[in-house]
Amino acid sequence: MRLAYITRILRPGAYLFSYLRLAGSSPPPRTGNTDRVPGQTLYPDMNDQDQRTVYMDHAATTFTKPEVLAAMTPYFSRYFGNPSSLYRFAHTSREGVEEARGRVATALGAEPEEISFTAGGSEADNWAIKGVAAALRKRGDHIITSAIEHHAVLHPCRALEKQGYQVTYLPVDEFGRVDPGDVEDAITDRTILVSVMTANNEIGTIQPVAEIGRVAHDHDVLFHTDAVQAVGAVPIDVDAMGIDLLSLSAHKFYGPKGIGALYIRRGTRIESLVHGGGQERGRRAGTENVPGIVGLGRAIELATADIEGHNRRIAALRDRLVRGVLGSIPDTRLNGHPKERLPNNANFSFRYVEGESILLLLDAHGICASTGSACSSASLEPSHVLLAIGLPHEEAHGSLRLTLGDANTGEDVDYVLSVLPEVIGRLRQISPLTPACARIPEIE
Repeated sequence: MRLAYITRILRPGAYLFSYLRLAGSSPPPRTGNTDRVPGQTLYPDMNDQDQRTVYMDHAATTFTKPEVLAAMTPYFSRYFGNPSSLYRFAHTSREGVEEARGRVATALGAEPEEISFTAGGSEADNWAIKGVAAALRKRGDHIITSAIEHHAVLHPCRALEKQGYQVTYLPVDEFGRVDPGDVEDAITDRTILVSVMTANNEIGTIQPVAEIGRVAHDHDVLFHTDAVQAVGAVPIDVDAMGIDLLSLSAHKFYGPKGIGALYIRRGTRIESLVHGGGQERGRRAGTENVPGIVGLGRAIELATADIEGHNRRIAALRDRLVRGVLGSIPDTRLNGHPKERLPNNANFSFRYVEGESILLLLDAHGICASTGSACSSASLEPSHVLLAIGLPHEEAHGSLRLTLGDANTGEDVDYVLSVLPEVIGRLRQISPLTPACARIPEIE
């Protein structure tokens, strides 16, 4: 039986309403995860009756681990008191919040009073950048960041530019790395903040954070890092790395969505972003999300318990995936640093095809992934990260990000490797960009 798909691509010059025939029947059912680590607890089964599902988009979000959910559950209905209340019943809620604060601090090498909870990584990034800019406006109005930051950093910087601030967007090399020397060269007597992410969310490149922190401190400039993708994958010590402000988000390391934190080094001048009540020592107003905070605390404790061992297992799967893709699909490039990268990240560019089409056809086989192309957000522009590392527009449009997680197995990797080459081959067959020498014979 053959499956027919109508692929509608809205970008000018694309192959519109292309009829693509894929040989074969429905993807095979899941047969079990025989190579899962012994002792691993229950993981979500996302398969339906008709199709196997392989989730490889852990950079977008992760499931909430059962241990985390179990820690959160009592605070939804049993210990529901407002932690700001004075009566005894609310003390359990307050204790849950403070215990979680301590766990976050321990994971970062910080003090509990230096941790403030937020609604997620985006709020934490906005708070760090706008809060420092407001607090230090009389001292200076210059901010340094990189061209490949998450939009939660880039957009606040652009908003500040409209208010008269000056922002320098540093270039990166072909692997997406910032040169600490460029940071130093960009610093002026008006510079108040350097913001460079710990690891990139698209291509996985890990930045020389400690070196950048030293440069910033040598010039008496505050250093913020967006560590949303790094927590649980990169060991973090805020003192050793010279970090003054750090953003994180629980749902990236198997915690709940809608909760994050901002580390603020003691003595750092920063204005509040959210005004109202006196929660979070008067820094961030709003009744605390107690279940979320408790979940964040448990999740970061689990995520940082054995980073080295966890990374070895995930990196082995990633390397198996990378070797398989590069070895079976010609005209393919691995984006990001070959070694200094997140252990779960594999980002590829396939010539002659577009990322949106790849995603649609992978989804038809039950494979969840993402693309560097921003078309899903109604933009016709390719990923700013891929353009910054020097990819031409047409190659940046043909990107695919596969990010592995704790529930993935070697069987999952093999399944992707059995599907992806055919998907790319079929798309190249109908793409007007594909030269004749790169086309495969039509399969009847």
